[in-house]
Amino acid sequence: PTGSPTGSSGAGLPGVCGQPQHPPPRQRRARTRAGAAQKRVPKMGGFRSGRTGFRSGRSAACRGGVTSGRGGPASRGRRLPPPRMAALRTALAAARSRSRSLGRRPPPAPCSASAAARGAMEQEPRWLAGLRFDNRALRALPVETPPPGPEGAPSAPRPVPGACFSRVRPAPLSQPRVVALSEPALELLGLGAPPADAAAREAREAEAALFFSGNALLPGAEPAAHCYCGHQFGQFAGQLGDGAAMYLGEVCTAAGQRWELQLKGAGPTPYSRQADGRKVLRSSIRELLCSEAMHHLGIPTTRAASCVVSQCTVERDVFYDGNARPERCAVVLRLAPTFLRFGSFEIFKPADEHTGRAGPSVGRDDIRAQMLDYAIGSFYPEIQAAHPSDRVQRNAAFFREVTRRTARLVAEWQCVGFCHGVLNTDNMSIVGLTLDYGPFGFMDRYDPEHVCNASDSGGRYAFSKQPAVCRWNLQKLAEALEPELPAALGRDILEEEFEAEFRRHYLQKMRRKLGLVRTAREEDGALVARLLDTMHLTGADFTNTFFLLSTFPAGPEPTGLAAFAAVLLEQCASLEELRLAFRPQMDPRQLSMMLVLAQSNPQLLALLGSRESLARELERAEQQSRLEQLSPAALRSRNEAHWTAWLGEYRARLEKDREGASSEEAWQAERVRAMRASSPRAPSRRPRGTTSRRQAPLAPRPASPQAARAAPDFWLLQVRRVLRLLEAPYHGEGGPVEPDADSSKPPLWAAELCVT
Repeated sequence: PTGSPTGSSGAGLPGVCGQPQHPPPRQRRARTRAGAAQKRVPKMGGFRSGRTGFRSGRSAACRGGVTSGRGGPASRGRRLPPPRMAALRTALAAARSRSRSLGRRPPPAPCSASAAARGAMEQEPRWLAGLRFDNRALRALPVETPPPGPEGAPSAPRPVPGACFSRVRPAPLSQPRVVALSEPALELLGLGAPPADAAAREAREAEAALFFSGNALLPGAEPAAHCYCGHQFGQFAGQLGDGAAMYLGEVCTAAGQRWELQLKGAGPTPYSRQADGRKVLRSSIRELLCSEAMHHLGIPTTRAASCVVSQCTVERDVFYDGNARPERCAVVLRLAPTFLRFGSFEIFKPADEHTGRAGPSVGRDDIRAQMLDYAIGSFYPEIQAAHPSDRVQRNAAFFREVTRRTARLVAEWQCVGFCHGVLNTDNMSIVGLTLDYGPFGFMDRYDPEHVCNASDSGGRYAFSKQPAVCRWNLQKLAEALEPELPAALGRDILEEEFEAEFRRHYLQKMRRKLGLVRTAREEDGALVARLLDTMHLTGADFTNTFFLLSTFPAGPEPTGLAAFAAVLLEQCASLEELRLAFRPQMDPRQLSMMLVLAQSNPQLLALLGSRESLARELERAEQQSRLEQLSPAALRSRNEAHWTAWLGEYRARLEKDREGASSEEAWQAERVRAMRASSPRAPSRRPRGTTSRRQAPLAPRPASPQAARAAPDFWLLQVRRVLRLLEAPYHGEGGPVEPDADSSKPPLWAAELCVT
């Protein structure tokens, strides 16, 4: 026997997902009482009261002696005679058996690598057998040699100098089950459509659960974790890396494409720091849905092919209030040409002047050159071909293209109201993809200062600041490429390219959203800016307003204008919504202290980074005061005046766009077609639980939360249903639009939702 009552090695009970876990205090007390009650046997020395649970290592009983918890002969170190020792072992075995049924809940399913799990690792795929791996990244870039030590040592947190990857092994999960498969993403791997036969679909899902959870490895897969650094909220954080993600390898398809496969949430890596390398179900569902939603919106993004949930649980403090609770582990299979990011090149950064942190590979210019050769040769072959012998010009062309792609990407975000939430340099892709879906959000009421990440108290990553932050991140990438890219050349490229490319792409998209399909005019930028100002002043819903503009009566006779204006005004925020939006965020005492500080020591206020927070809070207070004096009728009248003024400008601009059209009907058709292809009808807020009146649910909705818990497949079916809805976000060309069918505003309680 060992010090663990279950016979597992190491300290404590076998934990969920491979982590040691101590039983709850009440369960510990029950086990201690059970061990002492049998024939009045002294307590085992391997038990200890308090929060530490069980002692590690071998217990006193294993050494041939028993130490009593409180006095008695054993406490004086006397040996028990053999008959008494045999009786003690029998009593302890009985106590362990009974103690499993005691306590608040049964012990969670152990998720350590058991013999059964290791057997699963060796299973052969059937449906996935055609995937052909060619892991070029691991051949082209340095891979860390695993440190010597016992099992689990390769995943121990540590600095990783001189390497871009570390070998890892997924930690198996208990009873994995598929939540959803994205068929369009799986088609990229050449896996084909799902079978019509129910039994075949079931077998397919079982295989997906096994291999896409990390419980088994596909032939040719070589799990590794990527080493990178990053600037987080403007400060260099040093080594970060794939703390919860694992590179599986690169699949080459018959179509000539190469896709990097990655498991997110598959267990600890050398970069997990103090975390467990797991992701929970709620965040995994969000990543699956948003990755695929962004793709179908036409925005460059990494893809999510599957989400698998398990019976393993991990503790998460959801509200950061000290009340951690168990949540089920889940794993997402992600696809991308590459997951290299700006932070991949920051591992060479010397000690930062502000934080004192440095990258793990300072001075390794040879690895930086290797990374550039790999990135350009693999993902920008046209640049490599154009500059075969001039490294500086090749690297400049690479940085120029990354700058352009990033500018276009953030312009796409601004046109659909998408907030990333954590635009750190380690979350920026070198191939211009939306990367790492954490506390993201889509705006409802238009607010340029909207912050979707509740952890971003300073508003660094607010919606309107995303373009400037992306440019700042590009500057950090340019610095990380030195000396391969001279500093002055990097600054010049950024100055020349970013703003011009962003504005060009942004206005191109906005013109289509407004139906300006024939001519581009200099004043279009001002028209868009005044539209956004009007939306802000009236609290209009971002997604629905743009979609409804496709129904604007643009003919020579303004018939239906009053009806259109009435529908548009319904998308404006109510008085109650505005009062909720502008309610004070600071405690009155904190506000008073900051006002005093602003007068007595403004330099300290600026150093604390609180100047903007104070300005926003004062603006909220002023708006709240105005709203208290406003009636609903006065608010509607004010909104109507704002919209009447802008719609007049818009009508005049449409008249100019129609000039020279071959026919009124052809121009109208082209205008509506462009608008409906640019402004989504099915807003990406649907994953919050709203449903379309046009789509019947896959299963009857439970009558109560209790009934929902009794129907365990209900939430799973809804996830699959929403995933399918998000595949068609744009309205078709034909048929009239019913503005009230799918364009209802989110409920008032949605404003209280908080994601960190």
